[in-house]
Amino acid sequence: MPSLVDLVAPPRLGRDFRWLIGAFWTSNVGDGIALSAAPLLIASMTHAPVLVAAGAMLQYLPWLLFGLHAGAVADRHDRRRMVMLANGLRGAVIAALCVFLVTGHATIWIVLTAAFLYGTAEVFANSAGNTLLPMMVRSEDLGVGNARMQAGYLVANQMAGPPLGAFLFAVGSFWPFFVQVLCVLLAVVLISRIVSATVPPADRAPDAPAAHSPHPIREGLHWLRRNPPVRTLVIVILVFNVTWSAPWSVLVLYATEHLHMGEVGYGTLTTASALGGLLAVTLFGRLEKHVSFATLMRVCLTLEVLMHLSFALTTSGVVAFVIMFVFGTYAFVWGTISTTVRQRLVPMHLQGRMAAVNMVGVFGGMVVGQLLGGVIAQVWGLTAPWWFAFAGSALTLVIVWRSISHIAAAAPVADRAAGGSAGAQPTAPPQLSNEP
Repeated sequence: MPSLVDLVAPPRLGRDFRWLIGAFWTSNVGDGIALSAAPLLIASMTHAPVLVAAGAMLQYLPWLLFGLHAGAVADRHDRRRMVMLANGLRGAVIAALCVFLVTGHATIWIVLTAAFLYGTAEVFANSAGNTLLPMMVRSEDLGVGNARMQAGYLVANQMAGPPLGAFLFAVGSFWPFFVQVLCVLLAVVLISRIVSATVPPADRAPDAPAAHSPHPIREGLHWLRRNPPVRTLVIVILVFNVTWSAPWSVLVLYATEHLHMGEVGYGTLTTASALGGLLAVTLFGRLEKHVSFATLMRVCLTLEVLMHLSFALTTSGVVAFVIMFVFGTYAFVWGTISTTVRQRLVPMHLQGRMAAVNMVGVFGGMVVGQLLGGVIAQVWGLTAPWWFAFAGSALTLVIVWRSISHIAAAAPVADRAAGGSAGAQPTAPPQLSNEP
């Protein structure tokens, strides 16, 4: 009978995967703590929806400024060391914030500045970190690996972290951030144990002459323009993150003032979504075998539209927990599908740049959405962003409904290699059927 460790990290994925997932889970505990503690800290300093939304927006704005550059750096340097250095800088920023909080000198502007600096370091950490899994497992194991990573995200970031962050904040404003520093530093130690992802990949396609090697960012964008499935996926992610982030930017005010759930109640909303995600973990294998990629993607996006409508209508905290549970279920499926599809369709030497483009879409959409959400809530009230999200996501889904089939039907990199496609890595043909 396999041990619990073997169930979480199957031996065929290797020892380095276990170090990776350990680091990923540990850092996500810290991020989950900040997920509730940071908005609570800002809300304790100001009740202006625009400033509350700005706290999250400034953390994600660096993706628009540095995302593509970070992806290019990840494709040309030691990705493991890049993750370690960037996470070390993240820890330093939060440690400095702790000092300001302990000494009583913290202001809203210091907190917002810390959010921007932390987000900048996170750009480089995630751009390199998102490429490590494809470097250490086979293409056909990417689905399993991503599912395990997503499960850790649900448990650590969404379930354990937020309630702990809210509790620690109630004890003292600096405690959640002190614990976050410890988690980030431990993740650095675990990443340092990885040995199979230390060599930087080639920064050009195998058949590209060195004398005519294009600028790395331009090369990545040129490849993206010529790959409709990946390009469409990036656009879908961008637009849906605009609509998703608009109400999420003021969720702390929506939960505490509109639903009257209190600080701890707000923190446990994400726990409800994590429970839904854990249900999806148990069902995912069956879904992958019996439901097509296109169907799963359409169902997930349709549920996203209905989720916004439900939050716009409800005034009950209990109903909000149910909505968040359903959200967690389909969000896990979508996250695993979108990540695995991208990793299977992108050549290894472009993994960093395409991961960065994807994250620019994610966080670029979040920056725009959070700004809109703060303004909309300021002018029309705390439920108005949900109505905006419902209308925007519904319209977008109608437009991209047919295009989803092209994403699901795209041939993996290994399959295109048979036709002599430049830059394809020699891996076993993956089964691109259904799955995030």
